[in-house]
Amino acid sequence: MTRMDIATAIISLLGGLAMFLYGIEAMGDGLKNSSGAALKRVLEKVTGNVILGVLTGTLVTAVIQSSTATIVLTVALIGAGVLNLKQAVSIVMGANIGTTITAQIIRLGSIEAGDNWFLWVFDTDTLAPIALLIGIILLMFVKSKKTKPIGDICIGFGVLFVGLNLMTEGVKPLIGTDAFTAFMGVLGNPWLGILFGLVLTVIVQSSSATVGMLQTVAAVPGSGVTFAMAYPIIMGINLGTCVTTAMVCSIGSSKDAKRTGVVHIAFNTIGTVLFMAVMMIMQRFAVFGAEFWKATVDSGGIANFQTIFNLLTAIVLIPFSGLLVKLSMLIVKEDKQKPQRHAALYALDEKLYISPAVAVAEATKSVAVMGTVARANFAQGCKMLVNYDESKIADIDEDENELDQFADRSDRFLIGLSKVIESEADDRQVDMLMQTVPNFERIGDYATNLVELGQRLNEAGTSFSDIAKQELNLICSAVDEILDITIKAFSEDDNEGAKSIEPLEEVIDDMVMILRDRHTKRLKNGTCSVDTGLVFMEALTYLERASDQCSSIAVMMLSRDNEAILQNHYDYLREIHSGNDAAYATEKARRREQYIKPLKQIV
Repeated sequence: MTRMDIATAIISLLGGLAMFLYGIEAMGDGLKNSSGAALKRVLEKVTGNVILGVLTGTLVTAVIQSSTATIVLTVALIGAGVLNLKQAVSIVMGANIGTTITAQIIRLGSIEAGDNWFLWVFDTDTLAPIALLIGIILLMFVKSKKTKPIGDICIGFGVLFVGLNLMTEGVKPLIGTDAFTAFMGVLGNPWLGILFGLVLTVIVQSSSATVGMLQTVAAVPGSGVTFAMAYPIIMGINLGTCVTTAMVCSIGSSKDAKRTGVVHIAFNTIGTVLFMAVMMIMQRFAVFGAEFWKATVDSGGIANFQTIFNLLTAIVLIPFSGLLVKLSMLIVKEDKQKPQRHAALYALDEKLYISPAVAVAEATKSVAVMGTVARANFAQGCKMLVNYDESKIADIDEDENELDQFADRSDRFLIGLSKVIESEADDRQVDMLMQTVPNFERIGDYATNLVELGQRLNEAGTSFSDIAKQELNLICSAVDEILDITIKAFSEDDNEGAKSIEPLEEVIDDMVMILRDRHTKRLKNGTCSVDTGLVFMEALTYLERASDQCSSIAVMMLSRDNEAILQNHYDYLREIHSGNDAAYATEKARRREQYIKPLKQIV
């Protein structure tokens, strides 16, 4: 065999590996994007039941096609408060089982159809070209966001097997060479086999890909891969995934996220040590016969052993999940630090990008919490106008600081998220979130402005008249209600609730006009001082602006599903204000009865 032949074989092997890795990633991305909503629902329903958690981890990993990706997502969801440590542990156990699905898919490449039409359909020489053809049609000609994930799945599936075939062709010329024979001889040592599997997995960053490479070599006649040689490599591959997990879980994560990484490492290490000990004892005493261990193993045999290994490891260690949690808590101790007032405002983690649909859902939850905090601060600001309390200032300022910091973090998170989402609905949701965050932030700012107005009155040693206090209490009540409706509609994704915001906002505008007119008259006839009069007028401005922010959020919510509103918000508002919308007119009349009528009775 010439050097050129060897060089050609190595290039074919590496090129096939590149296509194989790309195929796994493309297929996984397509599966994630096509099932993102379902994935989100599954994760949200995980309970303290360990068995359900294991099944969830298995399912999620089968979809994402990577146990590491599942653990990364789990770590992010712990930070978001969706999962706790006990739930995460069971998902980690299931992730190892789910990753074996890829090996079972790869074994399809070893099917020999012959004259059997049924097997011919499942032969990858048939499936791969068909999948590539369908994928190209969907991506290049249909060009729809709805069909793109399916196209990605098909392309990934086809490229994966084309890559496997290239790898197989690259391995064939190397078999029988002195270098290949010597290398296989080295792997005959089980400890070196473990080390090889571990190092290769760390380099490739995918246990599925490493197992696939082993399957490819084993599928070539004469490769000499025996069962005694294959099982230590698979054990090493299992340990190799821990290195990636350790890196992911140690960077910028919460204590429970780090503990999840510790559990994964402990789970894989204990499982590998136990299984390796059992396998070496069985080999030593020739259980199943000496020929069983010396016999060559094919792609299907490797896939089956990996599945059995991970299943049995999970079954053996599930009863000890509580002990694994305790071990992780001993290794990663809790810091004595001041707890965050609003943990959800710190929950957004770029690790969530692994599943864009889940990332969008968690971002929506966090922004809703932002709105709740802003509303609470605004209510405190209103109280400070009529009943100033110095002791509340620190908490209000701290909440305002958290709101400002969240606004900055969420902007960066949402910009990054917008680059990875595929669904048009998610795309519009992210656009809406990016515009909603500044609105909630401004409401928080207005709360601080109201506090400052109360402080001015306190320092001046003056206060509002009883009539002015009644007026402020009524309009503050109206603004608090519109904030409540807005946050509830936003949190529940309720467009009908969003439609009820604008009628109340217009009534609040009318209340502001009435109150400004009244207060101007009080200033003219001298029944109100200039200092309190200016504060009253400024307070009305912030109250009106807060309701305006609610109106903006409502319009942005409605525009997600209505192209006409999306293109021109002002035309939509002008149309409903004209009185042509019966439901709007009815709601506005109800709100006038609720707020304008009692306002006129204050004398």
